[in-house]
Amino acid sequence: MSRALFWVHDAAAPSFRHRLAAHVPALEAAGIRCDVEEFPRRRYGARVVERAGRLGEFDLLVIAKLKLEIGERWLVRRRARRIAYDFDDAIYFGKPDRPGAPPDRSPRRIRKFEATCAIADLVTAGNATLAAAARRAARRVEIVPTGIDLSGYRPLPPREAAGRIAWIGLPGNLPYLARVEEPLRRLAGRRAGTRLVVVSERAPASFPAPVELVAWSQATEAAALSGCDVGIMPLDDDDWTRGKGGFKLLQYMAAGLPTVASPVGVNTEITVDGETGYFASTPAEWETRIERLLADAELRRRMGSAGRRRVEERYAMPLVSRRVVELYGGLIESGA
Repeated sequence: MSRALFWVHDAAAPSFRHRLAAHVPALEAAGIRCDVEEFPRRRYGARVVERAGRLGEFDLLVIAKLKLEIGERWLVRRRARRIAYDFDDAIYFGKPDRPGAPPDRSPRRIRKFEATCAIADLVTAGNATLAAAARRAARRVEIVPTGIDLSGYRPLPPREAAGRIAWIGLPGNLPYLARVEEPLRRLAGRRAGTRLVVVSERAPASFPAPVELVAWSQATEAAALSGCDVGIMPLDDDDWTRGKGGFKLLQYMAAGLPTVASPVGVNTEITVDGETGYFASTPAEWETRIERLLADAELRRRMGSAGRRRVEERYAMPLVSRRVVELYGGLIESGA
């Protein structure tokens, strides 16, 4: 049996759970035993020296999102048989302090990212924007979308009395809801029962329309979305957001919800405008497109069904796992 070692800062982080940990059963079924090790964010140099002696035990080292320092890169490349690097955010920039603010374009951060790409035998990126950034330095780049486990999502028949507008995400992304504050305020004034259902650890500090907070948990997130009518993903259009993976859109579509999203980055690949949902850029577009869906149960059913089929055909976990097994298995064989 071959062996793979995963280095990740936080093994409980959603990006690691969905992008890599979810593929461990398929990898092990294919004869690749997987070990996961949390890699310190600080203690530069020492953190790699402490681990370098074990690298020869593994056929593949998978580096998840983290960026190595110059001496660390040299030692890892010297000791590891094969290296894969995976990322699903614009980690070559620093996250903006607030929506609309420019990301931190630190030259040192960009150099570390590109140099880590350069030591990898394979880079897997979550979308085309990220892949283009990696290709500036990497020898081989493949686009691997984040997969979704559809087994827990049960689409429900559309409700006649619709008004529940879903948003799911980490609290740090709540500020993007500012783009829909006025559209939802106006909708709530016209349509009784209209509310924003926030599936997260906390709700926005203030919001001009009714808000219902559903505490996020891995066990209940799918059911929380299935009880809504429309899923939304508002974003600013900048270098940071163009690197996002669009996972919340996959969740809405898995739950059978039509979507309304900003036409930014990978959103334009996941959503088929007019078929699985709508794009919206201006406040007026957000308002009219959400209202159109809330007012028409048959339209919601048709778009929700189309969205579910799309994730089944393109983003279902077994499909993505098969691709990861193919890539990692081929990489291991090439270094045998």
